[in-house]
Amino acid sequence: MQNLDPIDLRLLELLQQNGKLTTKEIAIKVNLSSTPVYERIKRLEKTGVIKKYVALVEAEKVGKGLIVFCDITLKEHTKEIGHQFVQEIMFSKYVCECYNISGDYDFRLKVMVRDMKHYQDFVLNELGSIKNVGSAHSTFVMGVIKHDYSVPL
Repeated sequence: MQNLDPIDLRLLELLQQNGKLTTKEIAIKVNLSSTPVYERIKRLEKTGVIKKYVALVEAEKVGKGLIVFCDITLKEHTKEIGHQFVQEIMFSKYVCECYNISGDYDFRLKVMVRDMKHYQDFVLNELGSIKNVGSAHSTFVMGVIKHDYSVPL
């Protein structure tokens, strides 16, 4: 873990709440002048603590209202096969998140699509074309209770 002091943590909290805050606005909130705030943010970016800035989009308003968690089991378990699966998944525009997990499954995918027919197309044409996929277990999200991208600090 990086050596982060309380001011760094506060900067990260503020930026996670609103990445469009100006350096001046942040400086006021942390009781510093703009220059040290700017330098701290640049250091956090340079060291990779801050990976990137994004706009959070409302999925339903862009036609991606169906969220599915898809648990994948591979037929074989070798470094090459796992790497190949990961490379294929990286190119899918419908897979928002992919985790290598322990337990009964090898990977958990978060898939966002328009509707059930679109998900069926994803399973048949994208997952179905990846070698060594043994099984896929789908869980459909009926309602989102909490959805927060921020990292607890």
